[in-house]
Amino acid sequence: MSYGQYGSRTGRLPREAFRPSAIFLGLVALLVVSGWMAWSGFGSAKFNVFLFVAAGWAISLCLHEYSHALVAFKGGDIDVAHRGYLTLNPLKYTHPLLSIVIPLIFVMIGGIGLPGGAVWVNHGAIRSKFVDSLISFAGPATNMVLAIVLVLPFSLGLDTTGHPAFWAALAFLAFLQLTASVLNFVPMPGVDGGNLIYPWLSPQWQRGFGHMAPYGMLILIALLWSPKINAWFFNVVYWIGDLIGLPSYQAAVGYDLFRFWSF
Repeated sequence: MSYGQYGSRTGRLPREAFRPSAIFLGLVALLVVSGWMAWSGFGSAKFNVFLFVAAGWAISLCLHEYSHALVAFKGGDIDVAHRGYLTLNPLKYTHPLLSIVIPLIFVMIGGIGLPGGAVWVNHGAIRSKFVDSLISFAGPATNMVLAIVLVLPFSLGLDTTGHPAFWAALAFLAFLQLTASVLNFVPMPGVDGGNLIYPWLSPQWQRGFGHMAPYGMLILIALLWSPKINAWFFNVVYWIGDLIGLPSYQAAVGYDLFRFWSF
């Protein structure tokens, strides 16, 4: 998710502004270790899946926000580098409510990957409307690419009958990427889909979008509690999942394993 801001800083950027953070590298290590544990059957399968999916989701959040920041940086906003957005540090993207509490609740109770980070972009420094839209497009597009990559073993027809916990975790993580991508592309003020069309709106519509933006994600979350809208949302996700080869039954098993606290 990207937000607008005005004013910029100048000066030479240190190399540290572009180096992956230790926290991100730690998440990658946790993903690898927990993936090995799930693959080998070491310890509790449910806890291994929880660690794998949680680490994978946190990494995808970093990549989502990094994509916003990278396109913004290339498009003229050097402030994103000063703010640490190009270090893949999840703490730089964190909003306590939107980044941690609400996304965790929705993953636990509904298996939905909510977009949770925030990148502040100086839109006044961006060179064109097209690049401004591309900044918003980059985040959910990253989630979609990740979903396709994670689904490749299934869509290519690899044997996934062995190591069931690992494959179920991979399928569920891919499913979360799909849900995040679909949600992000909704043309709602304050969501990437709304931010994507914002540069092309008239000043009057932009003012209206600006007033609604702080509440857009909360409105979208509230709408998902409607049975009809919720059913429509998941129908779209499953339809896309079928197109790219995601086995929904394995994703469902992964979700059950992820909720290690349930029996």
